[in-house]
Amino acid sequence: MDKLIAGQVVTYHGDPFDIPAEEAVQVLSDAAILVRDGKVISLGGRDHMRAKHPDAEVFDHGPALIVPGFIDAHAHYPQTAMIASWGKRLIDWLNTYTFPEEAKFADRGYADDIAGRYLDLLLANGTTTVTSFCTVHPGSVDALFEAAARRNMRIVAGKTCMDRWETTPEFLRDTPQSAYDDSKALIERWHNKGRATYAITPRFSPTSTPEQLYALGRLWDEHPSCLMQTHLSEQTDEIDWVKGLYPEARDYLDTYEQFGLVREGALFGHSIHLEPREIAHLRAMDCSLIHCPTSNTFIGSGLFDTGARKADGLRVGLATDTGGGSSFSMLRTMAAAYEIGQLRHNALHPAQLLWLATRGSAEALRMEDKIGAIAPGMEADFAVIDLASTPAIAQRAITANTIWEEIFPTIMMGDDRAVIASYVMGERAAV
Repeated sequence: MDKLIAGQVVTYHGDPFDIPAEEAVQVLSDAAILVRDGKVISLGGRDHMRAKHPDAEVFDHGPALIVPGFIDAHAHYPQTAMIASWGKRLIDWLNTYTFPEEAKFADRGYADDIAGRYLDLLLANGTTTVTSFCTVHPGSVDALFEAAARRNMRIVAGKTCMDRWETTPEFLRDTPQSAYDDSKALIERWHNKGRATYAITPRFSPTSTPEQLYALGRLWDEHPSCLMQTHLSEQTDEIDWVKGLYPEARDYLDTYEQFGLVREGALFGHSIHLEPREIAHLRAMDCSLIHCPTSNTFIGSGLFDTGARKADGLRVGLATDTGGGSSFSMLRTMAAAYEIGQLRHNALHPAQLLWLATRGSAEALRMEDKIGAIAPGMEADFAVIDLASTPAIAQRAITANTIWEEIFPTIMMGDDRAVIASYVMGERAAV
């Protein structure tokens, strides 16, 4: 049955980093979206659409803002239970919290429990698509893909691969051959099945030997429609670590480049401390950088320069990086991106922030033809946002002179209380 989902609808007409933000991102103040079979068919004025489609089931959200479902482009679902763990630096944090928690995912029942919990937390926060690392255990990948399929969510995920004995605990170590074999079997089981996409997933070059990175590069050559996700230049001491492990490499990026892991479809989380050669090559190979602002401040990694990387012509997505990131909310993530932008002397417009959390992340994942915008032919994934969800936000929003002045307080102070509903392929999620 046709559905009409009504409210104030965000639409995109360009990249707000390339053209004036309020031209690129516009809000239809009194609109309705026609949804059929999980896709957007059309949109127009609320009364006009109701008159034109009198038999459609109507979900009228009044003055609430309807945005494309948020897209979290880099996360670690196995870290759900250890989010907000006190730590010092990245390497200490991994050894103290992350690796012991990930060991628990050898138990498929535990993986199933966390996968379902994690996706429900995302939907409660308006996130309808996520790209996540799993653990070294293939069952952790099956658990997440199965949980996403039950919720009909678009999902990108892969088995985390790490085999270097001096940097990886034995209980989480695989081998070049098992990483290849396990990942290949998971690709055959899940890639492009329903709304699932497989991402070949070396954790990062410090935890993989050259032999493993070579095997994963060969696997990607054999399955070029997959994505590849990893980490790059998150912290300065991490970069020094990489130099010690790969003394012949020109820079951090080269530790991936020499094994065929730097090309279209590569997703590099963090990418804060890049050298000029790295920036130029990432652009030339049309790779994607994923900005993880709450994680970068929580772990003390540094300040990603969104404006500069967009000016460099790179694809930039936005992500929570939970559990290094301290929130499951993309609203909180947008707020942190704004704060980091301020420290970088680049005040991001609220339209740019919304775009990064939706269309920008879709472009980073090379899925802009499917998700990240509300337009005919797109998948009907939406988040419905209350722009007066708390007394503090309401008292600020009521004085707004423009729609962007009204939206901005929710970006800065909003959380899951602001999310009225999440729609997945046109169906309201039960969260």
